[in-house]
Amino acid sequence: MENQRTLADGLRLGVRALVHAVVGGAALIAIATVASVLGPLLALDLYTPPVAAWWTVFTAIAVQGVPFLLLGTVVSAAIGAFVPERVFSRLLPRNQALAVPVAGAAGVVLPGCECASVPVAGSLMRRGVAPAAALAFLLSAPAINPVVLVATSIAFPGQPEMVAARLVASLAAAVVMGWLWARFGKERWLRLPGAGRPPATGLRGFASGLQHDFLHAGGFLVLGAAAAATFNIAVPRAVLDVFTGSAWLSVLLLAVLAAVLCVCSEADAFVAASLSGFSPTARLAFMVVGPMVDLKLIALQTGTFGRAFAVRFASATWVVAVASSVLVGWWLL
Repeated sequence: MENQRTLADGLRLGVRALVHAVVGGAALIAIATVASVLGPLLALDLYTPPVAAWWTVFTAIAVQGVPFLLLGTVVSAAIGAFVPERVFSRLLPRNQALAVPVAGAAGVVLPGCECASVPVAGSLMRRGVAPAAALAFLLSAPAINPVVLVATSIAFPGQPEMVAARLVASLAAAVVMGWLWARFGKERWLRLPGAGRPPATGLRGFASGLQHDFLHAGGFLVLGAAAAATFNIAVPRAVLDVFTGSAWLSVLLLAVLAAVLCVCSEADAFVAASLSGFSPTARLAFMVVGPMVDLKLIALQTGTFGRAFAVRFASATWVVAVASSVLVGWWLL
């Protein structure tokens, strides 16, 4: 009888947490949608079109990211509550240098964007996965999953080399960053909330993990979206046009734009395809950098792993992703 009561209580908590998360996500989307409609109207009434543009970009990023953030937090909570640690020890090689490419290649199985990968990587670390392997998964999952690759093939019809280049460059950057963390990463840089205590399991653990992760990461998603929207309206178009005449500067420009525009990985290929004035390598850099380093992702990493980690990891990842794009672009494009 006592076991049945405990199970019923846990089930109620789990259902309640899922409902709260779904309702919270729906409420955030509804607020952002209303803001996207009323914001531009108010801005036009006040004769401030830049504010209308800011609202449009901000709500587009927020509405685009919330469903994937919810997916990531559900997967993260489920991993923490229901998957035993021994599962990961069996799936990944004990040698950290070998575990990194295996984890990077495993990113192909999660059809989500970077908003989902951060909480999942945090959950993997709390379950005993080596940080280097979890970080390789974090970087590769949004960039090489089937949804992204199919979208890339549609955005670049008749150009299978662009799909192959994105796959190779993204996976290479993720694996290199995993190896770099294994070699140079410091434990004190990485803050894992809840790492010092044994994780709660079962439906009760799922409920508490889902509520904490979604509410915690959602605020940083909003901050990242606001920062990206501000950049979009603050930088004049004429400044961007200066860089299109140089092959090297165009690569750096699109790599920077990928970081600040915060386009979801499932849609960034269509944005890259529209940038017809840039070289194929520059557009490849846009698609490789975006899912690994952008403002909302940096904000999410800061909230999940701490500022000391996010600053170092994002900076190194941007350099590695650009270098990987240039090398692979020279080879395949």
